Amino acid sequence: MQNGARIIGGILLLAGVVSFILAPFIGDELFSRLWGVEPLTYIGAVLVILGLTVVSLSYAPPGLIARTGSTRSDDRQHAERWTKTTQQYFDLFDHDLGRPLRRILGKERELRTLLRSAGGTLDPAVEELLDEIERQTPNFRLMLSNIRVLVELEAPGPAPPFQAVEPSEIVRNIVERYSSQADAEKEVTWWSEPPEFGIVHSDSSAIEHIVTNLVDNGVRFATARVEVRISKNPTHFFVRVWDDGPGIAAQYLQHIFERGWTPEVARREEKPSSGLGLYIARTIASRYGGDVTVESVTLPNSEHHTAFLLSLPLGEPAVTHR
Repeated sequence: MQNGARIIGGILLLAGVVSFILAPFIGDELFSRLWGVEPLTYIGAVLVILGLTVVSLSYAPPGLIARTGSTRSDDRQHAERWTKTTQQYFDLFDHDLGRPLRRILGKERELRTLLRSAGGTLDPAVEELLDEIERQTPNFRLMLSNIRVLVELEAPGPAPPFQAVEPSEIVRNIVERYSSQADAEKEVTWWSEPPEFGIVHSDSSAIEHIVTNLVDNGVRFATARVEVRISKNPTHFFVRVWDDGPGIAAQYLQHIFERGWTPEVARREEKPSSGLGLYIARTIASRYGGDVTVESVTLPNSEHHTAFLLSLPLGEPAVTHR
């Protein structure tokens, strides 16, 4: 394209120079009957200007493209550096905050045991305070983890390579953790179909983060039960998180995966959570070629419940090059 522009510009420039040369000899005779002036000089000037302009512009785009590409490359490198720095800060913050949070949770349980062993019943206000500490400590850690993952999702670059993971063990660990944290009146159970689920090729941290958000959501809204089931077919594996809560109203279902959205946003009320968990869960699943879907039946139906279904490809073993 640049070469063609240069040829055209050269032709125009040459025509302008020829016009300048011929103007003193044939200009008056050629145009005297048409105009009262000798225009060949002006035509030559215009052609020279056009020729020089076209030739100049033919050289401009490569330089502009090079500078634009360089600017974009610099911006991308700056974004990558900022993302890595932010992730490092969050990892450090999460590590340094995790230890005192675990100690607080441990001391809360020690205090609860001590008060019960002293005989009698716990004061309702004290028990409510201890229950709130029990609930909020893991919620705070999950919030920090969600923010860190959100930074990772917005960073440039491909998803990490697949690795051999055992989804049933990941699910079991999550359920055990939430079983100890859930209220006494809420039961968290899980099962696998088939019982010996085996290995898939995916990202263990991605699976753990998605399922943790789904189980946390189920425990928060369940009335008495949260059930987690893991299954698979020839191409995908599935984790279904079911709770017997009041359900999600139909007008809310299409919005619950939006970033930062909760039903309280629609009602102009204070949000009880960041609204990031479900958004992050679906975004991570999509990044690995999967999805998170939801079904819900609301009160007063006797079968009221909410069920989230995570689906991810079974994946292929990573190819190693020697």
